[in-house]
Amino acid sequence: MSGFSPIKACLSTPPVDPRSLAALQLRFGENYRWRVLLTVMLGSMASIMASTIVNVAVPDMSRVFTLGQDRAQWLSAGFMAAMTLSMLTTPWLLARYGYRRTYTGAVLLLMSGGIAGGLAGWFELVLAMRVVEGLAAGVLQPIPAIIILRAFEPHEQGRAMGIFGFGVVLAPALGPSVGGLLVEWFGWRSIFFVVVPFGLAALALARRYLPITGPGGVAADHDGARLDVRGLALIAAAVLCILNGLVSLHADSRGAALALLAGGVAALVMFIMHQRGAAQPLMRLEIFSHRAFAMGGAVAFIYGMALFGSTYLVPVFMQIALQLPPSQAGAVLLPAGLVLAVTIPLAGRLADRLPASRLVTGGLLLLAASFVLMLLVGPDTALWILAVFAIIGRFGLGFVLPSLNLGAMRGLPDALITHGSSGINFLRQLGGAMGVSLAGIVLEWRLQVHPADPLRAFHETFALLGVITSAAMVAAWRMKAPGRP
Repeated sequence: MSGFSPIKACLSTPPVDPRSLAALQLRFGENYRWRVLLTVMLGSMASIMASTIVNVAVPDMSRVFTLGQDRAQWLSAGFMAAMTLSMLTTPWLLARYGYRRTYTGAVLLLMSGGIAGGLAGWFELVLAMRVVEGLAAGVLQPIPAIIILRAFEPHEQGRAMGIFGFGVVLAPALGPSVGGLLVEWFGWRSIFFVVVPFGLAALALARRYLPITGPGGVAADHDGARLDVRGLALIAAAVLCILNGLVSLHADSRGAALALLAGGVAALVMFIMHQRGAAQPLMRLEIFSHRAFAMGGAVAFIYGMALFGSTYLVPVFMQIALQLPPSQAGAVLLPAGLVLAVTIPLAGRLADRLPASRLVTGGLLLLAASFVLMLLVGPDTALWILAVFAIIGRFGLGFVLPSLNLGAMRGLPDALITHGSSGINFLRQLGGAMGVSLAGIVLEWRLQVHPADPLRAFHETFALLGVITSAAMVAAWRMKAPGRP
């Protein structure tokens, strides 16, 4: 087995470099792969915490910087857009610099963005630091799936993904509660510093456990691996034009919005054509020739729109429509986060036994139901009912998270695993970036339509997210490989 599998030849020949994969395997033994998993888990927790915790502070920051929903949503959408683009560079970074240097550099960049964002005095700098954090998070996100698919045997990959997911979801589970308290006690700046302790722990573990080699245990090639700069420029233009076009649709200049959207689509087509002929493409398009991956990518994009759109929408809904303080809004989401953390290991074990298509479809059904149930929430709704609705969605999400990556990527050859991991994460985050923009734009539009009834505006936006999630179930059911039950 390639990647983090034992290398028998090293038993008789002392490793040249103690930081190489072979040397670390010999030093730490059979449990080495679990230590690597813990290491990358901390970096992912820090990046996910940075992604979600800011949503609790959006109303407070909107008051400080005099922001409307169309500008405030860029705090999340800017992060998501940067994260989406940098994901495609992960295979190149790993091949050129190896696991340790790539991971350490991304964690340092994430911490720098958090510290500078917390110290910033104007909105434009805060937004720029959110983009910096997003760039770092995008590099970090594909690494765990690459390691799990290379380090663990097929019969234990679901368990590994479940354990990894358990740790990772603690960040968004605790983030709203911790963030709500921090905003009330110390103001919005304090939430930017939350990534620092996670980052310091991740750096210490990376220095001890991550190899300097790249995927497959091969030495990092500082000269041979080349970044597809043209492809990166094209996909960056596509993403930025599409996101700005969505925002401009709500402005008075509809012509400019349509021009941006058309430019984004044209850049996306050019990116696909360029990838077909590139010697070292950002994304190897042959991954889409595998039906399970193609359908899994469609699911990732669609459900990413709904998931991240709701992550932005729910805290704002509870504070604006329901008039809940930040701490109380975060506390309502805490039980759902804990349920998600417990569900993921169970779903991970089931992913080793049941078809991923069934688990993902069932999870999406529960997630869509939670959005529809939000239409029943009003100012007089008991908080425990709101918590139950959130639990239903997070319970469904718990079945989607460990199953989607495994179901989509298990059939890929070893040579395509790094591109498959970055590709499916790219599609999910691209959907997420568009979902956050769409949620903010639709909400702003409906608030103007119903200026005296903000609750109705939120209900209509939640209904849209429910419809989007339901559409993903069609692709989820088709994830199963032909001939399999």
